[in-house]
Amino acid sequence: MSTTSDYERMLRSAALRVTAPRVAVLAAVHDHPHSDTDSILGRVRQTLGAVSHQAVYDVLRALTAAGLIRRIQPMGSVARYETRVGDNHHHLVCRSCAAIVDVDCSVGAAPCLTASNDNGFVLDEAEVIYWGLCPECAQQTHP
Repeated sequence: MSTTSDYERMLRSAALRVTAPRVAVLAAVHDHPHSDTDSILGRVRQTLGAVSHQAVYDVLRALTAAGLIRRIQPMGSVARYETRVGDNHHHLVCRSCAAIVDVDCSVGAAPCLTASNDNGFVLDEAEVIYWGLCPECAQQTHP
């Protein structure tokens, strides 16, 4: 579990000014990976009191641009955020309850998958989302 000083160090190392909203957003995303903006806003307001929706959007944008958090958006879902960055991991998404779980790279080193034709691109990342039913939903569907 990270502390406020850990988040402050992360911000400084990314050349970002340390502010209460930035620390609160980092903590919320770290403690609740794959949260959407409204959930993060609620957690930040529990910590700081009044904070605008726009302020949280601005912090999420700055933290994503600085590489401190990662934005994912599975098809049919709002954007979600996580602090697990830089390892090119993938996600499992439940078609029924929309639970999202991290899964390590499928095979080999980044970018994990080799494109059948890279069309001249220099690849450095692959984004994979596996879809299915989580154990609880599968049990309910197929007891």
